[in-house]
Amino acid sequence: MKRLWILLCVICCAVTQSAFAPSDDVFDYEGFPEDAEYDNFDEYAIETNNNTDAACNMGVVSINTGDRPTAVSGFDIAGIMLGMNFDEAQLIARENGLYTNRPKDSVIYSMHPDWKYNLDYECRRSGVYAPAKLNACINSLARNRGVLYASELHLVRNVTGETIDVYFTSNATDNVVWKIVYKNDVDEIEGDAEKFANQRDKKIWSWWQNVLDKYGNPNSDTDKWVSSDNAYDPMMTAYYGELELVDCGRMAEDNAANMQSATDNFAAKSYAF
Repeated sequence: MKRLWILLCVICCAVTQSAFAPSDDVFDYEGFPEDAEYDNFDEYAIETNNNTDAACNMGVVSINTGDRPTAVSGFDIAGIMLGMNFDEAQLIARENGLYTNRPKDSVIYSMHPDWKYNLDYECRRSGVYAPAKLNACINSLARNRGVLYASELHLVRNVTGETIDVYFTSNATDNVVWKIVYKNDVDEIEGDAEKFANQRDKKIWSWWQNVLDKYGNPNSDTDKWVSSDNAYDPMMTAYYGELELVDCGRMAEDNAANMQSATDNFAAKSYAF
């Protein structure tokens, strides 16, 4: 934990105001009149990332006795890997032909909450208070300053009901994949009859065999593949009908970069004393 704290401190100190694009000339800080025309975000699904992802609130991991570290950073789920940028992940999904974008809100856009607080302050200081216009002002500024980013990509395979949810860091760390969650229906049961339980057990067995064939045996407990005994290195966990591939260190780095940059770029009043 001490090593992680030192790492985050180094990251925070290294981040400067150049981490994000400067304000666009269209959005002059002195302006934002109440009747301004802002960008139309009707086609966007925008959610503020709360940065409290449960996948990274984990305990200590350890490598099983006699096992070795696994190159988890090289794992893929349907061709999508940790560290890919948004365009690469979308291209893989299209080219392999197995998955398509889910029908509604396939792409979710986000901004770090610290940046949302900054932009809320700027917009309100410039006379924008009506909720709808305030939200549009915040989103417009966020997009023009490079802090609004594609944070989630949701894919489906209609023939089997499989889903893949891909999560990305912000533009501060190049908008790359830090988490991939795959799900299928093998753990579902259709009814109470013995035959349904039997069928589910066989589906789970077949699923687990496929997982072992692709990734090898877990090297941490019975359900985890880990890069090291540091939980902030890439790791994958298997559940009944689910895989979760994460790089918590990458997410922590992104969170630290955003927090520091938002602090550095807060448009405080010019006090004179």
